[in-house]
Amino acid sequence: MWTEHQVKELLREAGVPVPRGVADPALAGTLTPPLVLKSAGLLHKTDAGGVRLGLTHDTLGPAVAEMRDRLGDGFLIEEQAPAGVELIVGLVRDPGFGPVLLAGLGGVWTEALRDTALRLCPISETDARRMLASLRGSPLLYGHRGTPPVDLDAVVKLLLTIGGHGGLWERLELGEFELNPVIASPSGVVAVDARYLPSPSSPHVPPPAHDFTTLFEPRRVAVVGASTSRPNFGNMFLEFYLAAGAEVVAVHPTAASVGGVPAVPSLAAADVDYALVAVPASRCAEVVREARGVPYTQVMSGGFGEAGHPDLEAALAGAAREAGTRLLGPNCMGVYCPRGRQTFVGGGLGPPGTVALISQSGGLAGEVIKVGERRGLAFSRVATLGNAADVTPAELLRWLSADPATSVVGLYLEDPRDGLALFSALAGCPLPVVMLVGGRSGQGRRAAASHTGGMVSDSRIWQALADQTGATLVTTQDALIGTLSYFQSHAPRRPPPAPPHPGHRSASGRSSDPGAGAGRHSGSDPGESPGPRAERAGVLVIGPSGGAGVLAADAFDDAGLTLDPLPDDVLDDLKAIGLGVGSSLANPLEVPVGPRVRPDLVKQVIATIVRRLPYQDVVAHVNVQSFFTYGTSAEPLRDYARHLGEVEGVRVTLVTRNGEFAPPAVEDEIRAIAAEAGIPVYRSMEAAAIAVAAGQRFYGGTDGTA
Repeated sequence: MWTEHQVKELLREAGVPVPRGVADPALAGTLTPPLVLKSAGLLHKTDAGGVRLGLTHDTLGPAVAEMRDRLGDGFLIEEQAPAGVELIVGLVRDPGFGPVLLAGLGGVWTEALRDTALRLCPISETDARRMLASLRGSPLLYGHRGTPPVDLDAVVKLLLTIGGHGGLWERLELGEFELNPVIASPSGVVAVDARYLPSPSSPHVPPPAHDFTTLFEPRRVAVVGASTSRPNFGNMFLEFYLAAGAEVVAVHPTAASVGGVPAVPSLAAADVDYALVAVPASRCAEVVREARGVPYTQVMSGGFGEAGHPDLEAALAGAAREAGTRLLGPNCMGVYCPRGRQTFVGGGLGPPGTVALISQSGGLAGEVIKVGERRGLAFSRVATLGNAADVTPAELLRWLSADPATSVVGLYLEDPRDGLALFSALAGCPLPVVMLVGGRSGQGRRAAASHTGGMVSDSRIWQALADQTGATLVTTQDALIGTLSYFQSHAPRRPPPAPPHPGHRSASGRSSDPGAGAGRHSGSDPGESPGPRAERAGVLVIGPSGGAGVLAADAFDDAGLTLDPLPDDVLDDLKAIGLGVGSSLANPLEVPVGPRVRPDLVKQVIATIVRRLPYQDVVAHVNVQSFFTYGTSAEPLRDYARHLGEVEGVRVTLVTRNGEFAPPAVEDEIRAIAAEAGIPVYRSMEAAAIAVAAGQRFYGGTDGTA
């Protein structure tokens, strides 16, 4: 561990203001009181009584003697910094993502309030300002109850010096690094306490770019492990490939065919682009060694690192390198690509589409495929990676970012494998990305000597990753499917970025630089005065029932969205088309919808409103139950959906409340009508709000979390 005096010399060289100080009490005469005496050999000085404040030259000597008797030799004497807002600024190396910057309220407030923000290094100026603005105690920085604001630019400069491009994080062997407290005042910042615990680490070296087209569209597939006597997983995959119309060959040491599929005695004789291996873990490395000339080999078998056998996993990865084949897995289900006849799920292939999915769980990926296709998703590429011993999520995401067949990417992750590479891939991806992360709360972090390490947790790291890169972080499988559905529907007709609007963030271009801020959107600085009313507004909610509208407002507020009020001058226009409204308008807007109302009314209301104030998103909701309680046919509901599909110039989302009241197949018909018009359909306002909030953030409407 470095001494505090050494750390402060490092800070001084980097341009960080620190108090004037000396390590030798005999030299303290050059300092201006009041003085601070610290024991230099302790990590947590305050807890051990290793700090004395407010000393003069006369009281310093006795204080040194008393502290020497209790704690031993080794001191730092400094000029006491003026009072101000106490902050903590720290760095810690996360096991998955590498260096992470933390900032928040410091001093005695660090443990009491734990009011901190995280970002992955490197950060940008936008990141730094957003970190500070997100603190619950941020009013203390901007001036509160008569106190002057601190020099915010100086605080931002400090954060960039520590965690920005060329910052100390690049030179330190983390470990942990902490400044606590940093005193922020109107005249600048001073780092009054500092600690550094080195820990050597290997530099990050991203793998070279790789073309994965053949992975998803192989010419011919081999299945290793199918049986002629006792059907197993290998036989199941043979059946899936036959049903998909793929050209497939079985690998069997003696049989000429397996389940009606021609067989060859070894993988070396298979002449394939893709090999699926379903044999016991102990045999997998032996089989993979035979895959010379096979571009991709997938190991379905489990029993490796996830089961406490890292030696088997290391041997498998080594066998793949020796054979020159890229390895998927182990412990994964494989690849799904309708256009390439790749599959690992039963029931045949769905339609080819534009939704990609990278998943570390094969079972969950299978659910997302089948449930998603039932709800209208159409997939371009799906890859399950399991333990990701070779091919990683980051590597696939980089390739999918430029894939012309893909318009949106979903991720299910449990372990980033190479977090820095994932950060870089997300920051460089121009497509919307939706992340579902498993184990964010249960994995925990190692005990840390500093406050910084103790306040870095799995959930906060993933949220920081999403905040910095513009990805959407969701918490359920249903939200993953729903948000992918939104982007599938609206990506082909992406509207131009909206100008800044009060209460919202503005859109900006995407940077391939991980430290270039929040990727797809940039925010106004705290305290910035709102400009004139924007030409576009955020979200309009429209449908029957005032109570449903109130609940919808709550759902959108929970999703971080503001429902912009309607323009006052639209009242006469709405009356002219037959909408009976009172003297005031509201958003959500109550409009009658049902079997006894003309089906084009909502379409006309939307068109009338957006002529006055163009909204980016319109969420139309219907009570499906009313169509079958007050009517006898599904046709009025179908007509309503058809007319809604004719709305132009705005992203439309449909919520079919109480959809279980529709007769069998009617919901599917409504989904099909809506899908043809590019409208995603949800059964709850909460699900729609999560998806629309993701769209608003990506396309430039607001800033928040899903």
